[in-house]
Amino acid sequence: MTHLRNSHAPSVRVSLPLLAAAIFVGSTGLSEKSLAADWPQWRGIARDGITADPLPDQFPAQAAPLWRQPVGHAYASPVVAGKRLFLFEESGTQETARCLDRNTGSTLWKVDIGDAYTDEFEPGPRCTPLVDGDLVYYQTCRGEFRCLAVSDGSLKWRFNFKDYGMQWVEDKSGGPGAASRRGNSGAPIVDGDRIFIQIGSADGACIGAFDKRTGKLIWKSQNDLTTYSSLMLGTLAGKRQVISATCDGLLSLGTSDGSVLWRVPFKTGANRNVLTPILDGDTVLFSSHTTGLQSLRITPAGVDSGALKAENVWFNRQVKINLATPVLVKGNLYGHGENRNFICVEEATGKVRWSQPGFGATTATFASGNRLLAITDGGEALLLSANPEKYEELGRIQVCGKTFSSPAYSDGILYVRDSRELSAWKLR
Repeated sequence: MTHLRNSHAPSVRVSLPLLAAAIFVGSTGLSEKSLAADWPQWRGIARDGITADPLPDQFPAQAAPLWRQPVGHAYASPVVAGKRLFLFEESGTQETARCLDRNTGSTLWKVDIGDAYTDEFEPGPRCTPLVDGDLVYYQTCRGEFRCLAVSDGSLKWRFNFKDYGMQWVEDKSGGPGAASRRGNSGAPIVDGDRIFIQIGSADGACIGAFDKRTGKLIWKSQNDLTTYSSLMLGTLAGKRQVISATCDGLLSLGTSDGSVLWRVPFKTGANRNVLTPILDGDTVLFSSHTTGLQSLRITPAGVDSGALKAENVWFNRQVKINLATPVLVKGNLYGHGENRNFICVEEATGKVRWSQPGFGATTATFASGNRLLAITDGGEALLLSANPEKYEELGRIQVCGKTFSSPAYSDGILYVRDSRELSAWKLR
C-alpha cells in the first residue's frame, strides 16, 4: 500500500455548479439528493441490480419503442441521470462518450475519449459510464480515464492507467491479467468525495482512490492484475471497504487508506473473473467460471486487532456462473446459470432451487419487488416472477437485436442497446 497525499496526478480546474443530483447513500456512496428513478451506474443505484422503480404486472399489449437511435458498437451499458442518458460507443478510431436527451433520444453532446480497441469479440468500449452529480466518468478499453462535465462534456480531469505502471499486453492468447490483454471492462465506483478505480498495475496500483472532483491521487494499493469484474462498496463487520475480484482472488481494501482488510486467494482459467461481488450485510457472494459459487462471511479477526477475516459459509462448485451477475431477492439469487439456463439459488445454503433451460449465452437480470426483468443475448425482454418455488414467466417481448449489454431502467422506461441502435421502451 502506498500513500500519495501530495501527488501530482493529472488534473484540471473544477468550477461548474451542481447540475443534476445523483443517487443514494449506501453501498455506492453517491449524493443523497437524487431522482429516485435514476440509473446512474453499472447495475443501477446501489450496483446490485435492484430498483425501487416498479416493474409492470404484464407487458403492454402493443409494445413499441418510444424512440430509436443509431449507435456505434459497444458492450458498455447506458446509464440515466435526470433528463439525460449517457452512452459509450465506438466511432471509427475512437471510443466516444455521448449524452442524449432521455425523452427523445436526440444527442446533446459527443466527446472522443481515447483510441478504439477491437478483437474477435468486436470493437468498442466495455466499461459502463458512471454519473455522480454534475460529473460523469468514462474509462476506455485501453485505460484512458476521463471525468467530464454532465452539462457539456468538457474535460475536468484525466489520466491513463499507464501513468501508474499498467502494462498493456498485445498477445491475447493468455498469460497476464485479462484486462491488460483484452481491455478494461470493470466499472469504477464513488464513495463520498472519492472515486475508486481498478488500474491493474503490478507496480503497487491494483486499485487507486482519487478525489472525484480534481483527480488527485489519495492512495494506491496492491500489485494484483485486474479482470473484467466491477468494484463494489459496503460496510462489512463495521468497516467501510471496496471489494474487487482480481486475478488473484477476492480483495478488500479499507476506503480510508487502502489497507488490506481481507483476501480470499484463488486462480481462475485465463486469469479472468466477470461477476460483480454481491453484498448482503456482512456476507459476500461471488462466482467464477472456474471455482463455482461461494458465500463468505466477513467477521473481526480479533478483539483488538482491527483486522477482518473471510470465513466460508458454503461453496457450491457445480454452480459456475460465467458472464452475468445474478440479483438477490428475499434470500434467493436469480440469474443466468452455466449451461444456457436460468437459475434460482438459495442464499443461505447455495442449493439450486430450480433451473430453467432454453436461454442463450448470457442474460442480464434486475429486480423490483417480486418481479424480475431479464434481457437475453438474443434481445428478448422476459418478465418473471421472483418465485423461489418455480420458474414463472409473465411475458416476453423482443426489444433489440443480439446484445451483450445490460439495460437501464428508469421511470418505467427500459433503455436497451444492441450492436446498431439504442431504443427506449415504456413498460409501465
